[in-house]
Amino acid sequence: MYRFFRQLLVVLAVIGCFTMCATAQTAFTWQQIREKFGTSNPTLHAGQIGIEESHAMETSAYLRPNPDVNFSLDQIDPFTTHPYRPLGLALPYVSFDYLHERQHKRELRLESAQKGTSVAISQQEDLARTLLFNLHNAFVQILQAKAVLAVAGENLKYYDNVLAISKQRQESGDLAKVDLYRLQLQRVQFEADVQTADVNLRTAKIQLLTLLNDRTPIERFDVTGVFDFTDQVPSLEELRKTAVASRPDLKAALESVDKARTDYKLAVANGSTDPTFGVDYARNPPLAGYFGVSVSIPLRVFDRNQGEKARTDLDIHRNERLRQAAEAQVFSDVDSAYATLNSNLILLRPYKAQYLQQATEVREIISFAYRRGAASLLDFLQAQNDYRALQVNYLNLIGTYLAAANQLNMAVGRDVIQ
Repeated sequence: MYRFFRQLLVVLAVIGCFTMCATAQTAFTWQQIREKFGTSNPTLHAGQIGIEESHAMETSAYLRPNPDVNFSLDQIDPFTTHPYRPLGLALPYVSFDYLHERQHKRELRLESAQKGTSVAISQQEDLARTLLFNLHNAFVQILQAKAVLAVAGENLKYYDNVLAISKQRQESGDLAKVDLYRLQLQRVQFEADVQTADVNLRTAKIQLLTLLNDRTPIERFDVTGVFDFTDQVPSLEELRKTAVASRPDLKAALESVDKARTDYKLAVANGSTDPTFGVDYARNPPLAGYFGVSVSIPLRVFDRNQGEKARTDLDIHRNERLRQAAEAQVFSDVDSAYATLNSNLILLRPYKAQYLQQATEVREIISFAYRRGAASLLDFLQAQNDYRALQVNYLNLIGTYLAAANQLNMAVGRDVIQ
């Protein structure tokens, strides 16, 4: 019996290990998150269906007119009684008509539809650019929340060590009881930092999972990446040139102007008359059968397409103005994002080069002095708060920098800062 229970415990332990492995967190890199986003986001899928609809419209635009076939049977006499031949004098008639489109109407319709598809593709790329911006922001927020949570946990652990030493000092009579209480009350701030960071981390994960259309539990989802900054920033002029060549919304604006010009050509072509060619065959008893040909040409007494010509001509000018506005917006986005990024770099450089090290040294010196009675409680608490605030500020600045870098990538239209 003892052996049976021991084997049962071993089996349960193995099952528990497999269960823990199955429910462990899966850490995704940014590249993996991006690929997952491309295959799971419903908004992107809806936009892709819109492109397929545009391709289907190309097929409809290039269709030829269908011919018409007419058949008639005239002079049927059902009232003749002797001899009874109701179809004896019947006149059968068959005709075939086809509309011939002039001025390359069909080709222009196809060209307009194809350019409409190009606009739809550029708009889909612009949609992906905007959604990737939101996705990257959510990714960075997770990294930032993880970094803040780690620092908050380290600060709480460090403070607990100080509390343990302070309790020993109080028990030995080297520290007043009221000072120990003040130290214990100060611990609430460090606990609040940990809880706030944990809530921020869970909220950021929820936002990212929403963009991925993923229902994975938060406890089993995680991301990994470098949470730091770099001084490698291209020049503003280089960024502007890259943005003009890469921004899909600007490309869509240029393509809209080109499509408007094609639509104007189509409107002019639609104003032309299209002849209808016909061939007919008939029989007139007692004569033999005969055939004939016909051409039908509408008379353009009134130009019924002049309004469409004027509209499409105005649409060219409207799209040109929109292109100018889009180009101005591109330069504005790049300049603004570039200024924000440089501002964050100016603040981050002294933190990394000087402030972090100084804050750590001050905390260690004051803590060492306080444990030996050479520093006051007020000095100790102030050093702890200064270190805590500086660490959090530094991490928040890195998060702001990464958000600004993401904003610059979005403004340029591709990743210029990794």
